[in-house]
Order: sequence, then C-alpha cells, then structure tokens
Amino acid sequence: MKPKRRIIVFIATSADGYIARGDGNIDWLNRPRPAGNYGYAAFFRSIDTILWGRRTYDESLTRGGPDPFGWGLRNYVLSHRPPETQTPGVEFIQQPVREFARKLRAQPGKDVWMMGGGGVIGSFLDADAIDEFMIHVIPIFIGEGIPLIQPRHRTVKLDLLSSRRFADGVVRLHYRVLPPAASGKRRSGKVSLT
Repeated sequence: MKPKRRIIVFIATSADGYIARGDGNIDWLNRPRPAGNYGYAAFFRSIDTILWGRRTYDESLTRGGPDPFGWGLRNYVLSHRPPETQTPGVEFIQQPVREFARKLRAQPGKDVWMMGGGGVIGSFLDADAIDEFMIHVIPIFIGEGIPLIQPRHRTVKLDLLSSRRFADGVVRLHYRVLPPAASGKRRSGKVSLT
C-alpha cells in the first residue's frame, strides 16, 4: 500500500518565532546561504503541491507570485475571498480544511508543502492535517511580527525527528506532529480560513 501524501510545513522563523514582520516583510531573510541552501533543493524534489494562505499568496504576488516555484507544481490558496480574476496554475479553495486535506491526500502525487502563513498553518494544525514541521530557525530576533502559528489555545505534541546546525548558525528542527490521542485530547474544533 502506497503511503499517504504528507503535508509538511517547510519554513524559516526568527529566533523569537516569527515568520515575517507584521506587514509581511521578510527582509531579515535576505542573507547569504550556505552551500546546499539548507536542503531546499532536496525538499523541493519531494513535493508537487504548495498550499498558501491568502495573505501569504497576496504577499508572494509582490515578489513575482507562485510562478517562481512553478515547474509544474499545483498551487492551492485557501481563502474565503476568491480573487476577481483567476491566476493560471492557482486554484482558490473555500471548502473546510479537514475535507480538503483528506481529498488532497487521497490524490496520487508527492508530498505537499504548506507554505503558510500562520493562520492557515494554525487551521490545518487544528484540523489534524499537518504531518511534519521543518523549521529553520534564523539567528536573529525581530521583536514582533507574524507568528509561525496563529495564536489559539491548543496543545500539540511533536516528536523530534532530527536537528541540524548549519555553518551560518541556522538550526533546522524537523518534527513529526503526533496524533491528538498522544496529547490525550482533541485539538480545537474551530477551523477557519483567512
């Protein structure tokens, strides 16, 4: 039996846990990268689909849109606000997260990259629809911004699969998300899209 497609958050955070400044700016990520770019190429070969929250997608449009990731990838934007005009290669999804994730996993294909942001990551986490986190902690504090996961009362246990320190001080933490039974209770039942 073929294993189900995994939904993986592959992301960078500041050392204080933010994925962007409050206005979406990621200027603090503009830094030299070591050879191998933190395993990005290998990860990219393992996926064929990218999931975007609406704000992250809109911010990507200021940087050329999802096309730089292109190469035949499927792009889904989860939002209650579909655009007035459709972008080729991008599908806007308005169905419940749990249902969408179940259908996505049932399709043949490679793993799925959860691009973010914090709101859609939180919604998928609350729907038990994230399998792994690969968090690249950048050695910088930015003081305030958009957190990795939208704040909400939740308890989600993780299993550390690996950690790696890179020459420039970046640390990659690779976690598997444990099922809700491992924490003894179900995650928040309220799941929303941005």
